[in-house]
Amino acid sequence: MEKSLYSLMLMDDVVREVDKLAFRRGTNRSNLVNQILAEYLSMTTPEKRIGNIFRYIENVMNRDSGIVPFVDENARTMLMKSSLEYKYRPTIKYEVELYKIPRGAIGELTVIFRTQSDALIGSVNRFLELWMSLEEHYLTKYFQGDPGDYRVGDGKFIRGIHLRSDRDYSDESVGDTISAYIRLFDELIKGYLGGGYDADDIERKYVDALNKGIGIL
Repeated sequence: MEKSLYSLMLMDDVVREVDKLAFRRGTNRSNLVNQILAEYLSMTTPEKRIGNIFRYIENVMNRDSGIVPFVDENARTMLMKSSLEYKYRPTIKYEVELYKIPRGAIGELTVIFRTQSDALIGSVNRFLELWMSLEEHYLTKYFQGDPGDYRVGDGKFIRGIHLRSDRDYSDESVGDTISAYIRLFDELIKGYLGGGYDADDIERKYVDALNKGIGIL
């Protein structure tokens, strides 16, 4: 949705209250007025859609997923944390950013690893190589071209978030799709790093998930 500059005559008292509310919500005057008018007119702004998707993700993750979500109102990103069953229980962070205006991808997922253990870093890198090879092999039938657009380095795995062009997605289904992908990734990397799954197990479980419609992103 494009935005243009308009001139409005408003009461000073109204503007002061708008500014106070905008400050509390972590936004600015223009965005808040735009949201208020859109809600009054029963329109959905990009900010509202992003907020709806994040709330769906938060609800899914709060249902015994082992992943703790953190959502700030009016933010375009949300953060989730998960602990590895590995000695000192290092943390994996998942950060979802959604674009106001999709540009091929609707956003990106960043997986952040923080550890000083060379052994763990090596295991994480091997898992990521396996994960990317599985996606590049199995996701081609769901997307035109390569959906991955990956970036790996500095303790981060960054991946574009894509939706299938042959389907219509509601805010809830987008939230469910992103949540399912993260939960699958989290389960399999924990199993791999903990020694419970080898490469063959990962591939089998990944394909099983795809056949159920999970992990297609």
